[in-house]
Amino acid sequence: MNEIGKKIKELRKKKGLSQEELAESAKVNLRTIQRIENNESEPRGKTLNLICDVLDINAEDILDYGKKTDQSYLAIFHLSVIIFLVIPVGNIILPLILWMTKKDKIIGLKEIGVNLLNFQIIWSVFAFLSITAYGFFKIMHYGKHDFLFYLFIGLYLLNIILPIVFALRTKKEEPKAMYPNLIRIIK
Repeated sequence: MNEIGKKIKELRKKKGLSQEELAESAKVNLRTIQRIENNESEPRGKTLNLICDVLDINAEDILDYGKKTDQSYLAIFHLSVIIFLVIPVGNIILPLILWMTKKDKIIGLKEIGVNLLNFQIIWSVFAFLSITAYGFFKIMHYGKHDFLFYLFIGLYLLNIILPIVFALRTKKEEPKAMYPNLIRIIK
């Protein structure tokens, strides 16, 4: 309970709002805001949602039931993608297992996992299509097809460099989704 009031107070101050402004914007009584921030009461249901809407956050993020921050796990999660070098489609399977087991226990993992898995699925499709098309054109002796091989190599390098960069950034920054979000397959 203590954490909720503290978090709401911090978020309100970051937004530059006074207690009165928050109460007015959220259509909540000023005394209710004061009680919540002084940890005299805990916001529930509609009150919590109204306050969270004004502060532009999810109620789930403020509550964090049993969740903890674990930058190391998030960095390992990003790096788990590199297993594709050894196991085909390992870039999807291992992160999926890691995500499914801890998504409700680590702050930020749910969103990061969705973002990473969507990118890896799309990446796998493009990598497969580029190497398959390259092989087909080579076997059939069609004209210029080297660009498909270079595309394939570029995709491989991209999928080695991005996880390393994002793992390093995760250790230093607030956890957030970093991969380009082309198509949302997992929501």
